Amino acid sequence: MLVCQGPGIGSVTHKSTWALGARTKKGLPADVISTVEFSHSGDLLATGDKGGRVVIFQREQEVPILKPMDLMVEASPRRIFANAHTYHINSISVNSDHETYLSADDLRINLWHLEITDRSFNIVDIKPANMEELTEVITAAEFHPHQCNVLVYSSSKGTIRLCDMRSSALCDRHSKFFEEPEDPSSRSFFSEIISSVSDVKFSHSGRYMMTRDYLSVKVWDLNMESRPVETHQVHEYLRSKLCSLYENDCIFDKFECCWNGSDSAIMTGSYNNFFRMFDRTTWRDVTLEASRENSKPRASLKPRRVCAGGKRKKDEVSVDSLDFSKKILHTAWHPVENIIAVAATNNLYIFQDKAN
Repeated sequence: MLVCQGPGIGSVTHKSTWALGARTKKGLPADVISTVEFSHSGDLLATGDKGGRVVIFQREQEVPILKPMDLMVEASPRRIFANAHTYHINSISVNSDHETYLSADDLRINLWHLEITDRSFNIVDIKPANMEELTEVITAAEFHPHQCNVLVYSSSKGTIRLCDMRSSALCDRHSKFFEEPEDPSSRSFFSEIISSVSDVKFSHSGRYMMTRDYLSVKVWDLNMESRPVETHQVHEYLRSKLCSLYENDCIFDKFECCWNGSDSAIMTGSYNNFFRMFDRTTWRDVTLEASRENSKPRASLKPRRVCAGGKRKKDEVSVDSLDFSKKILHTAWHPVENIIAVAATNNLYIFQDKAN
């Protein structure tokens, strides 16, 4: 794992930082990074922003240096797959057969062939005849990494459905249904909102899947539908702040999550430009911060701790001083090496294991 070699948990060094879009401290809304992903080899890193731009970084042997220069390459789309969604697309996943992919919006999941742009096949449709009867929406979807007939999608009710396209062309009936029973004693006005799954990711092995809700990350065994095998609290200290988070709409933020290359560790984002990493073997975890203040190349990141109440220690951050406008929604882990990419608004941070 990236941060758990020996006793020095949090031994992560800053590698490089890029400010995408406008060259100002405060980027424009179009400059906000909306996705970040490594290629299968790890040699390329792609980011997309809300302005519709895609920036691809290529790895070099030396520590990259940002130099102003004119645009050298301008990409043009080779294919445009259009007119298949009424609502905003929340997920795209390429199948392991390398011939098809899925796209999902709030109510439908479509299956496409990479060589056919003018039509798709609808495989999931949860739109009711009367929209007033709508009780949930699709929040994320992904194909299984090895079984081309299997896909999974999550919902705003905190449930996950696994579908097998061999059983039926229209996957309106799921093969497996994953849901953790709710404790009636802890139910509140915010229960359904914070249980909404914002991301779902299969492990590289295909044995497990990971889901992210507002306060936690859960790992599920595909052979056990009744409850997750692991639950990792991301920022439990925010539970007492749910009312104010609801008022400023932060409670609806969609945090993503990712696995490391060996499935032994997971990572997800939080507020105040914090991101969390969990070691599934040792059950150790760490909170780190992506910021320009500590972004000198090769500088080690110090673990951060949040004080939820009582007397605050010297190195702790008070929960009342957290900046909710600074949030890390998108993260990516190199498929082979201990290198991570973290997107904070219009800034992209690259970190690596201190041993490297």
